[in-house]
Amino acid sequence: MEMRADLLIVGAGMVGSALALALQGSGLEVLLLDGSPMSVKPFDNQAPFEPRVSALSAASQRILERLDVWDGIASRRTSPYTDMHVWDGSGTGQIHFSAASVHAEVLGHIVENRVVQDALLDRLHDCDLGLLANARLEQMRRSGDDWLLTLADGRTLRAPLVIAADGANSAVRRLTGMATREWDYLHHAIVTSVRSSNSHQMTAWQRFTDHGPLAFLPLERDGQQDWCSIVWSTTPGEAERLMALDEQGFCRELERAFEGRLGTVLGADPRVCVPLRQRHAKRYVAEGLALIGDAAHTIHPLAGQGVNLGFLDAAVLAEVLLQALERGERLADPKVLSRYERRRMPHNLALMAAMEGFERLFQADPLPVRWLRNAGLKLVDQMPEAKALFVREALGLTGDLPALAKI
Repeated sequence: MEMRADLLIVGAGMVGSALALALQGSGLEVLLLDGSPMSVKPFDNQAPFEPRVSALSAASQRILERLDVWDGIASRRTSPYTDMHVWDGSGTGQIHFSAASVHAEVLGHIVENRVVQDALLDRLHDCDLGLLANARLEQMRRSGDDWLLTLADGRTLRAPLVIAADGANSAVRRLTGMATREWDYLHHAIVTSVRSSNSHQMTAWQRFTDHGPLAFLPLERDGQQDWCSIVWSTTPGEAERLMALDEQGFCRELERAFEGRLGTVLGADPRVCVPLRQRHAKRYVAEGLALIGDAAHTIHPLAGQGVNLGFLDAAVLAEVLLQALERGERLADPKVLSRYERRRMPHNLALMAAMEGFERLFQADPLPVRWLRNAGLKLVDQMPEAKALFVREALGLTGDLPALAKI
């Protein structure tokens, strides 16, 4: 039996789920499918932290609030942070950012991806949107004016418009031949949660080491501020060595690499090691097709901006589609979909280029380059207006914002 919808969203991760919720009540028959069971487990606020977290910006928070999701996140577990401290481990340069500099309460919230995902799924199960769990895509081809999708269990789905929200290794992007530019960073990221003897002070800490950036992102549980999520970017060989250490040995190496800024590293949860690769689709759209989130772009985890870009993708695409619906336009028309691409691609590329340049700058070994970057950090740290611009960008308060993200 063939199922039909006006719009298919492939991938019920954070970004795909947000898009589905943004289209609720539009009159469109939306079907959201995912290879997972799409179930929500009861949340235990005493459970260990999930290793993968996101630094949700103010713009992302506003989007999630307007989708009636934020309360579900806040009722589980969030960790607000008010400051950010960055320094060069090979010199004396450092810079400090604060929410107070732009009269904001916080810079953002560190939230476990699982918490965001479950809060989104809670809302989805309360809506009249079509959900198709355990649906793994195997084939996809054009059929007249539609896309015809075949699942692993033989079921077929038909729709004039398909949105790929199925992550960095997108099956939709692969099956439709959407080309990407991609390259390895030649780095791996070690991700885990650690407990320290000193409070993180609601501050996101980042040190640039000789091998790559090391971030301590603040986590909070029962009012205690002695846990952090770490993202340690380093060479593959060094990552292999660090992953082979026992917990005590790893904690000592981590404490040394972080210069003991938060005192003794008392313990660490199990570690995950992820190869870092950047990719960007050459086009976000085609006839009856659009890519959003990691299916369109993945960036270095340096600033934790990946999911924020994805939420903005979802909000802009929803806005474009709803406006086209009001005008009576055909939603699958590339002319309609290109409005989304024109609004999001320049912003995404600019941030990707900035993160790439920043990462390469701190990997540079020549002494003059080290001197210049340390001098630059010190100079910018003394320029309140320049720092305020950076803070507004991190908050998501600049650029062509969709209505869902505006104040």
